[in-house]
Amino acid sequence: MIGFAQNTAKILPNIIDLKRENEILHQMNVTLMDEVSKLKEAKLENIRLRQLLKFKEESKYSLVAADVIGKTLHLQKNTLTLNVGSKDGIDINMPIVSPQGIVGKIIAVSSDYSVGQLLYNRDFRTSVKIQRSRVDGILAWDGGEFLIIKNISKKQDVEIGDVVITSEYSNVFPPGLKVGTVVSATENPLNLFKNIYVKPAVDFTILEEVFIINAVIDTQKVSLEKKVLSKK
Repeated sequence: MIGFAQNTAKILPNIIDLKRENEILHQMNVTLMDEVSKLKEAKLENIRLRQLLKFKEESKYSLVAADVIGKTLHLQKNTLTLNVGSKDGIDINMPIVSPQGIVGKIIAVSSDYSVGQLLYNRDFRTSVKIQRSRVDGILAWDGGEFLIIKNISKKQDVEIGDVVITSEYSNVFPPGLKVGTVVSATENPLNLFKNIYVKPAVDFTILEEVFIINAVIDTQKVSLEKKVLSKK
């Protein structure tokens, strides 16, 4: 009986020591996992920053880099908030772009921040062009999964897979910037136009950094066009 008690007394400290060792190992494992996660995040950030730097260096436009610090994606008028403002040279209607394609345009500015109107916004409109066939149309969004191109007649040459770019007729975007890809092009029996749906080149769900093109609207051109249209 005494021997059993002595053996039990020896075993108990061992059990306690093992429990402590397990706790220490568990904490070390958590710490290592956290460090691995941070290293992975740093690597991905480094890749993104390299892509952004390459895009800025190769661009023929003056660009202002910005971080996305807020955005909405499930409303009728979706926007994103950026950490740059008027003190950085940002102004209303400046184009917002990424290395993948166009994002939207600036619609509100304060000293330190700005708000951009996304392509997925019912108020958004811009002139676009089918890159292959040079057919022009108006890009918009009707609340669905894809963007739509309006005012393209049934006779025009548009095919699935066609790349859509910004047009020289746009008062906001420079021509030739990628918008997206045609995913559907069908004829509408109720009118003379085609139903053309476009998947944006930019994935807004993972958008973290953007560029604002430091360009302003040609007010003389816009004013003249409005003057002519008002007489019709």
